[in-house]
Amino acid sequence: MNIHEYQAKSLLAKYGVAVPRGGVAYTTDEAVAAAKELGGPIWVVKAQIHAGGRGLGGGVKVVKSMEDVEKMAGEILGMTLVTHQTGPEGKEVKRVYIEDGCDIARELYLGMLVDRATNQVTVMASTEGGMEIEVVAANTPEKIIMQSIDPATGMQAFHARKLAFGLGLKGKQVGSAVKLIMALYKAFNETDASMVEINPLVVTADDQVMALDAKVNFDDNALYRHKDIEELRDEDEEDPAELEAAKHDLNYIKLDGSIGCMVNGAGLAMSTMDIIKLHGGDPANFLDVGGGATKERVTEAFKIILSDPNVEGILVNIFGGIMRCDVIADGVVAAAREVSLHVPLVVRLAGTNVELGKQIMADSGLPIISADDLDDAAEKVVKAVKEAA
Repeated sequence: MNIHEYQAKSLLAKYGVAVPRGGVAYTTDEAVAAAKELGGPIWVVKAQIHAGGRGLGGGVKVVKSMEDVEKMAGEILGMTLVTHQTGPEGKEVKRVYIEDGCDIARELYLGMLVDRATNQVTVMASTEGGMEIEVVAANTPEKIIMQSIDPATGMQAFHARKLAFGLGLKGKQVGSAVKLIMALYKAFNETDASMVEINPLVVTADDQVMALDAKVNFDDNALYRHKDIEELRDEDEEDPAELEAAKHDLNYIKLDGSIGCMVNGAGLAMSTMDIIKLHGGDPANFLDVGGGATKERVTEAFKIILSDPNVEGILVNIFGGIMRCDVIADGVVAAAREVSLHVPLVVRLAGTNVELGKQIMADSGLPIISADDLDDAAEKVVKAVKEAA
């Protein structure tokens, strides 16, 4: 789960991470009120959407008068902000963050994430603040400092000092950075974050180190422990189909193709999408129904896939282990009837009671195309879509 910048800063500040003062506004009047409370003389008006590149897209403005606060807030609120992360369709801005201006001496980068290879938190820092870390990694990897933190000991002061010295900080800048890094690590762990990114992390003219921007993602599987964080979710920033899928414990991600995919297991999903591409088709989604592919879940999965107007065919590729193939077949047949399926449907089953499952589909009277293996299934669904066009 993602949250907005202003929410991330408010959360991190509770742990002692230094951030500029600011206030969120949904109207121009609220923006002016927030600016008056901050006092000025310089303010930053920031669009709040779940995407990077807001500044380049025109969603971040530095202003020096109350009139300009009102003007810029009015221009940004309601605009469709297009960045490299939103795609050409952009996102509508429904709130802005009014923040104190900051006298910046240097811009740095600081990030934390869980390294799946080591099961440790990895801290990444770089002198190249304000740039995407992926670009830095590709072009100048030597400018990235990495520090793994053993969960048995946690972040220690010497870890933070090592990072501070690696960033070229001196004097009281080091103490300020150590305090921030230690606080950020505590916030990362205690909130079950999956990723925290401070970009830029700035050094001010008076040698303070603070988070000028903040992006925080949380582990969805741990949100049950953090009801306060879950309440920060902005559903307007999320795909409605993904939200609906989550209600039924389905994992769904929309893609750009025309062939809907329903599988059980992420690995199976990847191979299914790859073979569809190999046969000249394009997957329209990733949808994992998990190990318990019941009639109800399969029905909801069909509804979600068909909610995408670009879907011209569906490939169901399920291995019946925990859930037998005959039960899965019953679910597919019932779901196909309930949603009045109007696009070609290819089903490949494997596992327990597979022959019985195939027989159930053959006897259903529905135009379900049965496939013997994954290659056969991909070939058949691509062919069926082309013939139906």
